[in-house]
Amino acid sequence: MTGTRNNFSATARSTSRTIRRASSSRASIALVGVLSASVWSAPAAAGPPSAAARAAAVDQRRLANADREADQWLTAGHDFAGTYHSPLTDINATNAARLGFAWEYKLATHRGLEATPLMVDGVLYASGNFGVVYALDAATGAERWTYDPEVDGQSGRYACCDAVNRGVAAWQGRIYVAALDGYLHAIDAATGKRVWKVDTVPSRGPKTPYTITGAPLIAGHLVVIGASGGDFHGVRGYVAAFDLDTGRLRWRFYTVPRDPALGAQDQPHLAPALSTWDPQHRWETGGGGTVWDGISYDPKLKLIYLGTGNAAPYNIKEDGRVGGDNLFTACIIALKETGELAWYYQVVPGDMWDFDSTQKLVLADLSVDSRPRQVLMQASKNGFFYVLDRKTGEFISAKAYAYANWTLGIDPKSGKPIPNPEANYARSPKLIFPWEGGAHSWQPMSFDPQLHQVYIPTMEAPDLQVETSRLPAGLVEGQFTSPIVELDDYDPQALTSLFGALPPAESLATGVPSLKGRGFLRAWDPVRQRLVWEVPAEPYWNGGVLSTAGGLVIEGDIAGRLNVYAATSGALLKSVELGTSIMAAPMSYRVNGVQYLAVLAGYGGGQIGGPIPENAAAYRYANGGRIIALKLDGGPVPLPPAITWPALPQPPGREGTAAQIGAGEILYNRYCARCHVLGAGVLPDLRRLSPEKHQIFYDIVLGGAFAPLGMGRFDDVLTRADAESIHAYVVDRAWAETAAPDPVPVKGDAKPLQR
Repeated sequence: MTGTRNNFSATARSTSRTIRRASSSRASIALVGVLSASVWSAPAAAGPPSAAARAAAVDQRRLANADREADQWLTAGHDFAGTYHSPLTDINATNAARLGFAWEYKLATHRGLEATPLMVDGVLYASGNFGVVYALDAATGAERWTYDPEVDGQSGRYACCDAVNRGVAAWQGRIYVAALDGYLHAIDAATGKRVWKVDTVPSRGPKTPYTITGAPLIAGHLVVIGASGGDFHGVRGYVAAFDLDTGRLRWRFYTVPRDPALGAQDQPHLAPALSTWDPQHRWETGGGGTVWDGISYDPKLKLIYLGTGNAAPYNIKEDGRVGGDNLFTACIIALKETGELAWYYQVVPGDMWDFDSTQKLVLADLSVDSRPRQVLMQASKNGFFYVLDRKTGEFISAKAYAYANWTLGIDPKSGKPIPNPEANYARSPKLIFPWEGGAHSWQPMSFDPQLHQVYIPTMEAPDLQVETSRLPAGLVEGQFTSPIVELDDYDPQALTSLFGALPPAESLATGVPSLKGRGFLRAWDPVRQRLVWEVPAEPYWNGGVLSTAGGLVIEGDIAGRLNVYAATSGALLKSVELGTSIMAAPMSYRVNGVQYLAVLAGYGGGQIGGPIPENAAAYRYANGGRIIALKLDGGPVPLPPAITWPALPQPPGREGTAAQIGAGEILYNRYCARCHVLGAGVLPDLRRLSPEKHQIFYDIVLGGAFAPLGMGRFDDVLTRADAESIHAYVVDRAWAETAAPDPVPVKGDAKPLQR
């Protein structure tokens, strides 16, 4: 799935992707989107750095014993198990009310932040937009260095859901980060200098829609990474492993078959998988199945676990196709360290709802039916909590932790979903729970190994799913499916020109809990598969979760608060106002005897293409990205400057015929609306273009004038006449809203509403 959406002004442009000098000590770094002028070579056969007193001195012993180093945070999820749980107890249920400000570090970005930092031996390592890396003093927030991966600006066009990055990995003096444009970087942890850089993408061309938003994983002597892009044409899912020392490719495991017209399958596991795909599948689409998040590793079993995403196109039954299971999409897969398939479990066979299975995979040892089991757990996007044997892949259990109507349930013996005929939208629109964003997406859940409870950031929201391949809207770039229509401002009449006649939402709502999206933090018992407690989260797009041995569960929200709950009851112990919306999971560490909580704060991600809710911090304050640390007896967190949303500027003269404006609406829907919904959001509302931007509109859209800012060129899919129609539509929409008394946020006209 798809900086503040401010006016498209010089200020927003200069800050949206620029790492600026904030003090005399901060290193000067160029635009993060500018095409790199530096020369880099293929990775040299360099060995690991010297063992003598190096930074980020992480090895297998330390990773395997992460719980014994309570002060540290050595992986994105704290440990090999990916628990997002801290063993620290200094901050606890008796003193959490004393939490306050310790320090902040401003990232000079206005886009979504999703990473959880590492803390190794007093240094915090965090990643921001496009894969920029920051090394900070963990006690003070003082900058040690920053690293700019010099991302190809065109890759911003293919970032389905903002230019986010979910973290880094540390190993023997190096920090590893995968940048948005598909390159994997090894960085000297002491200096911030590049050691090597390798291309992880299997092939590149003029249109290469592969991107990376996930965090690399250390597995034995390998660094493992997947890719994003399953929402775009031509992407075939894979996960690849590289040598930690040299960056040399060790193996690549493909998750979907290749076009059978090319001959026999190129990997053994794909030959039987081919029979599970429709014979008429459009293989030129690439197949999808990307591994964009959700990778884990068990060093004792020497197994690498990964989750795979949607098939492409999403609607496997388009144009009357029969469809099939579509192995290995929407799967949980275990690989040997050699890259060979060990086992798989398909979470959603024949997925047609975009139910990726890329959510975090948490490893645990549980007693199930009075016997010890080594398990793998996932709160899947589809609304069910899965427990599998992580050695064999045996299905143990799955229960709904959120309302779901895409299936009638999960068969307790086979582990397969029971089909619900009413969820097939190939012939008529259907109201589907969970929505395309899922009941739980990339936001980390947390597992408390003492209480044996999982804490899940949960969403209960529907959307309307529509087959439109024969309707004017057509299939949309970056949304390889029938469009998803959210219901917050659903207006069937306003969408008729795109999707034809649509039913009232109420006519499809029989038996559903609510048409309004709702959010919860839910404590879940994974053994008994039942709810322990829940607290509401408003609005429903809430952040990742941290738990601690101090009896705390900590979660940020879109309103800009960091909320601290009692792990046993869900009672709210403290709510710290940060003034910046939070999506990422917090983490905790201790330096010089002081325990800190730290979190990256910044709104965007999957919400990049939608209006900002009025109760979001990003609506009230400038959405400046920050790393914020708290400690006991700190003061109030400094709030960012408040936003005053100006009225729409005077548009240029109307242009184009009614037919051109109508054509522009359709083209805007296909190529622009994924990011530029008409309303106050993360990226610019094009109705607010300045006269200067209107003058260079075609240079931007067709010539790539703003590629360094992440706005790629579209001359491969749009002609000059197409761009003129889009501009006529934008101007028409601007004129339609100039007389509105309160144009921000737009209600009922933020169309198209699809994601």
